Amino acid sequence: MSSDNSKTISLNKYISESGVCSRREADKIIDAHRVTINGLVAKKGNRVAEGDMVEIDGKPLKGKEAPIYLAFNKPPGITCTGDKDVDDNIIDFINYPKRIFYVGRIDKYSQGLIFLTNDGDVVNKILRAGNQHEKEYLVTVNKPVTHSFIQNMANGVPILDTRTNRCFVQKESNYTFRIILTQGLNRQIRRMCEYFGYHVTKLIRLRIMHIELGDLPEGEWRNFSKLEVNKLMQLVANSENLSQKMKLQKTKGKRSK
Repeated sequence: MSSDNSKTISLNKYISESGVCSRREADKIIDAHRVTINGLVAKKGNRVAEGDMVEIDGKPLKGKEAPIYLAFNKPPGITCTGDKDVDDNIIDFINYPKRIFYVGRIDKYSQGLIFLTNDGDVVNKILRAGNQHEKEYLVTVNKPVTHSFIQNMANGVPILDTRTNRCFVQKESNYTFRIILTQGLNRQIRRMCEYFGYHVTKLIRLRIMHIELGDLPEGEWRNFSKLEVNKLMQLVANSENLSQKMKLQKTKGKRSK
């Protein structure tokens, strides 16, 4: 293991870029003492140099595979989980020939756009707090959508011991509205609606960042176009810097107290 950081890569990043899992999951595998570097049990913070032999559970880690980026139109009833013991899990449903994992999630009874990839580094950059990536939804509810409901939803709603951020909300018909979020709270839209006495009967995610669901059939997937991949790389390019900036701000805040 080289001590020259300019010629090495962090172990969790090395694992995620091999397509095994995300960086967060890689840290868990490392903590469980399942990873070795050149025969020695690895620790978080270790770095990998060219020529190092990295193994997980005694099996050599393959080099980085060609990146895979899929847009999938998830049907209702499919669960966003990689747990093969869960019926109708998204990984078994797609049955892609290579190992991939989903980016974010939508609940079992919602439908629409979700990303799947083997690029763990991109997963972390998309999900990292502070990036403000837009997600657009079309929502159908059980009673007429009023002007006050739209205004209240847009101004922020107290749920889950916090208040949702102000957001774009637009009425589409008597029973449907469009909403654009940059947060990802658990069952956020459903909880927001419930606060005002509405019940969501159908929820479709139409867009994530610059990728649109378009006319992709329900239950089908497609590869990102080259233009979509290039734009994605541009949008997540500053993710690392944003994360570091937030950490610095938190540190300064603690020191000033």
